[in-house]
Parts: sequence; C-alpha cells; structure tokens
Amino acid sequence: MKVTRSEPYLSTYLHTQGRKKGLPIAGNFELTGRCNFSCPMCYVHLANEQLASGEKKELTAQAWLDLARQARDRGMIFALLTGGEPLLRKDFFEIYEGMKDMGLHISINSNGSMIQGDILRRFIQNPPYRFNISLYGGSQETYSRMCGLAAYDRVKENIRALRKAGIQVSLNLSVTPYNCEDLERIYRDAVELDVNVKAAFYMFPPIRINGRVYGSAKRLTPEEAAACNMRWDALRLPKEEFDLRMERIASMVALEDEGCPMEEGEGVRCRAGSTSFWLTWDGKMLPCGMMAEPETYPLEVGFDAAWDQIRAATAQIRTPAKCISCAQKEVCGMCPSVCYGETGRFDGVPEYLCRKAEEMVRLAGEQLTERNQK
Repeated sequence: MKVTRSEPYLSTYLHTQGRKKGLPIAGNFELTGRCNFSCPMCYVHLANEQLASGEKKELTAQAWLDLARQARDRGMIFALLTGGEPLLRKDFFEIYEGMKDMGLHISINSNGSMIQGDILRRFIQNPPYRFNISLYGGSQETYSRMCGLAAYDRVKENIRALRKAGIQVSLNLSVTPYNCEDLERIYRDAVELDVNVKAAFYMFPPIRINGRVYGSAKRLTPEEAAACNMRWDALRLPKEEFDLRMERIASMVALEDEGCPMEEGEGVRCRAGSTSFWLTWDGKMLPCGMMAEPETYPLEVGFDAAWDQIRAATAQIRTPAKCISCAQKEVCGMCPSVCYGETGRFDGVPEYLCRKAEEMVRLAGEQLTERNQK
C-alpha cells in the first residue's frame, strides 16, 4: 500500500496562518442528506424521511454557490463536497464546476458506487484534487449486510477506473459489527489498488438527528473496537514499528495520583471552528459535522457573521479537565465532538473511549509478554 504524508505541507502552513488571522481556510459542504446506501449507523435515514415528506428541502445549487463565493472571499481555499451521497444530486456538476471556477481546491466524499459512465468521464475531463471513498467491506455479502446493496464489486472497479485516470483516491473505513471480520480483505484491496486507507474504530452517535440520544450507536463495544484497532495496526505497520507502538501503548498505565487536578479542560485543538466549518444539507453552519452545536445560520445572517459567531462560540468550548493529565490520552482519541456525542456536554468524560483505551493498554501488554516469551 502506498504510504504518503497525510497532508501537503502547504495546507498545514495555510491552516496555521489562517488560525492566526481567523480565516475559514477549509469548508465542508454537505450537499445532501440522501444516500443510495442504508448503513444502520448513519444519520441519513431521517434526512431521507424529512426530504420525502417535504418537511425540509435541500439548498439549491445557486444557494450553495453563493455560500461558497462568500466563504472564498473570506479566505476559504479548500472545499470538501460531501453528503449523504453528493453524486445523487442531479445538479452536482453545476455546483462542483461552479466552485472549481472560483479557484477552490476541491475534494469529494463518496461511497464510490456512482462513479461510472458519464459521471466518470466528466471527472476525468475535470478532476477533483482527491476522492475520499468509503470502503464498507471486502465482499458483496458484507456490502449487502452493511449497506443494503451488494455494491462491493462495482465500487472496487470504480476506484480502479479513477486510479487509471490518474485521479487521487483515499479510502475511509468505518469499522462496525457489520464489517469487522473484513479488515484483512480491506487491507488487501488497498494494497492491490495502491491507495491509502484510514480506518476509524469509533462511531459517533448520530446526535444531530436522533433527538439528542447521547452515546447510542450501532457500533462495536469499546473492547471490540480496541481489538480491531490492534488487528489493523498489526496489518498496516512493519513488525518493528508495530512492536514500538505496543511498547508505547503498554507504558500508558494510569497512576493512582496523576498530578494536580485542573480546574478547566483544554479548548478545541483541531481546526473545527478555527480554520474550518461544516455546512449541513439544510443550511446550518457547525464547527464540525459531528457536533450538534454551536450552530449559526449563514442563509439568514450572511457567511461572514455566521463564521464570526462560530469562531467565538467554539473558542468557549472546554473538554474535561480530568482528561488533561490522563496517561492514556494519546491513544483514546478524545475530542469535543466525542465528549458531546457521548454525554451531551463538551466537558463530559467519554467513558466509551476510556474503556477502549484501557483495553488497548491491556492488549499491548499481552502482545509484549507473548513476544518476550518467544
């Protein structure tokens, strides 16, 4: 599998400068809540119902282009077109080509099932910077179980066609109870297709649409997620690097007294709400697509005012004070959106991730013991 730096240095530099100047360097445009897949852990089911009933409507192509133009004028350089499945929009290319004509650097999130025929030809003629394609399994059977559609063969061929055309592809893998047995096959596919794959072992509760039912999701238990994480590391890392990772994780044993208690947790460390934003399919601005708040309304107040409001609100967010001195924080993956998704509070401790981290430390210790006994 080809290994590349996850982000160009220029992008890192631009985000660093953008943070200093308060610029929205990157925007995520959730063009639709509709999808031709029906993954059990996804929020789009309610979006489909709302659209079908007429309760809500998607933004028009012109509305998206107006927002993109305002964002570009404020400083946006990178735009991600996502969904749902964005290619379901009949006017997708009107939006895509219009945003490219603005000089924006565009990537696309897709499930990969529709990149054929005329759609493929148009992308070959006018390619995006990158496709981020979700690979949900390693067989037709897994796709049927996970997505409600046996699209594995089609998605794999579409990825191969994009690669043949010289279009950059990166794979995203969400590990769930429905596809966790496919890790080895998915890794094999990534090697065969010569693409990077990023695996996620934590499933966010779909709090944006489920009436704030915190912590619920069709996902692995923390212990199962830890075991899958270890399996994946063993697949993707050279043995020496894997052993070093196990040593580092095994050393993250929590102590009885982890130092002076902090009065306040950290702020948002990622780019959400500082150099990036998320626009939902029905027109709200969020710092991150996995958050339900804070939210602003650029269609009502204009992009500039909405961005300023999001930045100010995000700057007030604090994560749990307890997490600052935790020995296992480097392996748990805690962030404000996780805390909120699990507890309904940005400063609530996400016990799911605590248990996952503890299990990873235990499993790493077992790995080292077995290695030393050989």
